[in-house]
Amino acid sequence: MPELVRQRLDHNLGRLGLVTLKEQLDSVLDQAQKESWAYSDLLDRLFEEELATRESRRVRNALKLSGFPALRTLDSFDFAFQPSLDKASVAELASLRFLEKKENVLLLGPPGVGKTHLAIALGVKACQCGFSVYFTTLDDLIKNLTAADAAGKLKQKMRTYTHKSALLVVDEVGYLPLSRKEANYLFQLVSARYEKSSLILTSNKSFTEWNEILGDEVIAAAILDRLLHHSHVLSIRGQSYRLRDKLNVALQAPLTAALEGPVIAKGGHS
Repeated sequence: MPELVRQRLDHNLGRLGLVTLKEQLDSVLDQAQKESWAYSDLLDRLFEEELATRESRRVRNALKLSGFPALRTLDSFDFAFQPSLDKASVAELASLRFLEKKENVLLLGPPGVGKTHLAIALGVKACQCGFSVYFTTLDDLIKNLTAADAAGKLKQKMRTYTHKSALLVVDEVGYLPLSRKEANYLFQLVSARYEKSSLILTSNKSFTEWNEILGDEVIAAAILDRLLHHSHVLSIRGQSYRLRDKLNVALQAPLTAALEGPVIAKGGHS
């Protein structure tokens, strides 16, 4: 390739922001020459590489901005350990049609059964498919809104939870009770997102216990009415992932002791 042409290509690709295409141009041109590619094949390969790099960068940035405490996938979820969970229902959620329909997902069950894992995994899938996602615990959400309210910036802060993400994941609903004022924050958030964008909530409490969580029967009813109107509810009833290894050790300990038999002291006394 003439040097003048190469310089012009570098300059134009840089101005257009086609960084990957610029970096890989020489290697792709060499391959095209060796394999006698048609011009259309060459262009297809160059733009494919550029788009793949941009998509990878977009997903990385989306995951970074999401606030996930860790990355989880549906492939790493142990469905065999939680037989009460309907795998077909999870597969339907993984299609992300609930996001397109502005529906909510509520994951219920005792601590350790995988609610947060599923919530994050669905959020990661949404990021990969181009949806904006934000993750928070209910405790952090309430603390942030309380601080913003005290500073006279509640409206601005509320918008970060109501308008800036296609999917908002709120984890650990029910672990700490809310005051009436805090429950009203949650009501405002749910109302603002109602039929406009999706929520995923995880909770260790049944819906009949939400009166106690929110401290007000009227607010609880209003929140649940909006959450459940267009929703998918998955209830997981099983053992804790965090405790299963310890439980296995505890269950095996009596068997091990029985197999080993009593310990005999050197003096012959048991």
